[in-house]
Amino acid sequence: MFRRSLRARVLFAFGFFAALLGITSGFGTFAAIVITEDRILEKQLRLSLADYVARSAVDPDAALPHSAYVKSYRDPVDLPTALRAWAAGAPDDGYYEFENEDLHVAVATTGAPAEPLYIVADVSGIEASDSEEVWLITGLVSVVSMLTLLAIAVGAYIGRRAIHPVVSLAKAVGDLNPEQLSDDDWRRLKAERFHDDEVGLLARTIEKTLKRICAFIERERYFTSAASHELRTPLTVIRGAVELLEQADLSRDASRAMGRIKRATVDMQTTVDMFLCLSRESDDSSYREHFEVGPLVDRVIEQQRHLLANKDITVEVKHSACPSLLGHPQAFAIAIGNLVRNAFEHTPRNQGPISVCVGQYEVSISNPSGRDMHDPEELSQRTSRGPEARGFGLGLGIVERLCEHNGWTFTLRVNHDEIDARLSWGSRV
Repeated sequence: MFRRSLRARVLFAFGFFAALLGITSGFGTFAAIVITEDRILEKQLRLSLADYVARSAVDPDAALPHSAYVKSYRDPVDLPTALRAWAAGAPDDGYYEFENEDLHVAVATTGAPAEPLYIVADVSGIEASDSEEVWLITGLVSVVSMLTLLAIAVGAYIGRRAIHPVVSLAKAVGDLNPEQLSDDDWRRLKAERFHDDEVGLLARTIEKTLKRICAFIERERYFTSAASHELRTPLTVIRGAVELLEQADLSRDASRAMGRIKRATVDMQTTVDMFLCLSRESDDSSYREHFEVGPLVDRVIEQQRHLLANKDITVEVKHSACPSLLGHPQAFAIAIGNLVRNAFEHTPRNQGPISVCVGQYEVSISNPSGRDMHDPEELSQRTSRGPEARGFGLGLGIVERLCEHNGWTFTLRVNHDEIDARLSWGSRV
């Protein structure tokens, strides 16, 4: 399942170190055999030479060292053929090895008059032959291979036993769907099945955290469903009362007050819908539908046009395309409504026009700022509740949240004395 799982790493570590130790020990064993063999032969020749020197000091006619594989020579002419040319060069006293000829030679100057003594050991019948060395190496390789396979088997067993709690916890966590958590999902971890060790501590901590998250999500869902009813009901009552009062014969001042009440009710309804939309954990597909962007923008502009009363500002609306968008039309109207409201409220008197352009993939709203604005953060705070703001100014942060929630993009550009806000949706049509 995983390319580099913890279990695979344990198996690899056991196998690698077993092979490394096996190769190292095998090479060391082979080298020890060879070195020990040469040192024993050298030691034997030195002992034979020392024994002869001791005996010749007592008896000048003492017999030269001689055995089944050791022979002694005074005259280089009597040496084996392979050594004659070498002896003709009068080698110094010491120990010499001729690997190709399987001969070991000890040279010492003894006797009176002093003459070189050559003690030659023929080890062709003692040292391992090439075929025997091949068999030895083959045996060592076999042992190393068996040890490696055994280590892998042991590693698999230990890895399965030792890592099983970690794998089990990882599987339990991986089976959870963070996008659709329910109130009882934390129970699926079953942290009580883990021992009182590091894995158990991790499992219990994850379970407690997940339990809190699930409880929070459940409370949020309950609040959202309850608020959807409890907040909208009084607004519906107020709107109904306003409609009844509008049918009565009211004075001009009362009519203006009624208009403000009606607009405030609409603003409150929009605010409630917006926060309920943002409070949803995920976008419900039942709210998604195809809608025409142009008519929706025109409707929002007309709803906010009262903000331009007594300002003598014109609004230029340009439809360069007729885009159709699949999404949440109410959320889109809320976002555009906030941008239009900010533009209408914060454009100084007699400093228009305000331009609204509907393109294929974006809606742009530009307006004069009335002063140099170079800090978008300051502008965001200003459009939240400016000194001349009326109604419910919710700021650009809400627009950003709505766009993020629905997969749209919001950008704000400040160029000298002009503010340009854009809401784009890529190529999703």
